[in-house]
Amino acid sequence: MLKGKTILITGSSSGIGAATAKLAKQYGASVILHGRTDDDKLRALALELGCEYIFCDVADKAAVDKAVAGILQKISRIDALVNCAGIAPRPSFMESTDEVWLDVFKVNVLGTVHFCQSVIPEMQKVKSGRIVNVASIRAYIGTSGKPVYSASKAAIVNLTAVLAKEFAPDIYVNAVSPGYTNTPISKNWDEKVRKQVNTALVGRIGQPEEIAEAILFLASDRASFITGQAIIVDGGYSISGK
Repeated sequence: MLKGKTILITGSSSGIGAATAKLAKQYGASVILHGRTDDDKLRALALELGCEYIFCDVADKAAVDKAVAGILQKISRIDALVNCAGIAPRPSFMESTDEVWLDVFKVNVLGTVHFCQSVIPEMQKVKSGRIVNVASIRAYIGTSGKPVYSASKAAIVNLTAVLAKEFAPDIYVNAVSPGYTNTPISKNWDEKVRKQVNTALVGRIGQPEEIAEAILFLASDRASFITGQAIIVDGGYSISGK
């Protein structure tokens, strides 16, 4: 499905990003991993997949530009970009300070903006490219536990549509909005959240590999008539009515 393609995946040292990288490799892609720092997990996964990796703070535009420019000296092109890096703090609305709002938007929104701004010019040169942004069902179903995160993911959904319009027809831009997924963050859920997870129509939590399948479909040429969309992958949670 991705044979001969080069795909850059941000936030790919663990969770959905790592699952997407592993599956992309299985589908024949050349993968470029990304992490915030040059840590053991990132290096270990790069060794396992036999692939290149970069590290930088997505909130730092200069650092992103430098990292992307560096990898482009080693490879000929980037066919697809998956923006998976993000943070999800849990302060209530009244407890969320300006610093929290700014930190989350710098990572979740500006981080996506920075990588898009660095990669899109390369895609424009060859008049071809795929971008997949990772949003969340919280973009549509806000939660009192994550007002800042929810707002940032709503921004990603809107940004996805805007980019799709601006760079059509050559560059396809879509988003995947996961529901509850079994990632390192899920280990911190309390019993109330775990009961809520099981109200999905499929009656269970999602696996990172299931989200990765949707991401990589949109990153492939098989999604040849899909752009500007945010596809919900939540096991029917958002329509369960429970």
